[in-house]
Amino acid sequence: QVQVVESGGGLVQAGGSLRLSCAASGSTFSDNAIDWYRQAPGKQREWVAGIGSRFFTNYADSVKGRFTVSRDNAKNTVYLQMNSLKPEDTAVYYCRVVTGVGNYWGQGTQVTVST
Repeated sequence: QVQVVESGGGLVQAGGSLRLSCAASGSTFSDNAIDWYRQAPGKQREWVAGIGSRFFTNYADSVKGRFTVSRDNAKNTVYLQMNSLKPEDTAVYYCRVVTGVGNYWGQGTQVTVST
């Protein structure tokens, strides 16, 4: 059973930074692609960024240049560094681990950006 736990959310002022973490267990972490999603109140969940097993990264246009995704396979952890945060970045952020037998989600971590 793959377990996924996000952490690092919080309240920050516009222009500030946060770093989210996604820790996974129960899979061959280094083989897994990891995606970050977010869901704002009243909106659909949207893809934010992803990192492949070979460290290739990709970003949604809305966060490109502000967010950076990275991974530390020794710690089974993926990070989402979020800079220059905007109020529209306010959402619950989720991590999805893609394995050969299915996708696994964490419980999410709340990010709130105040004006």
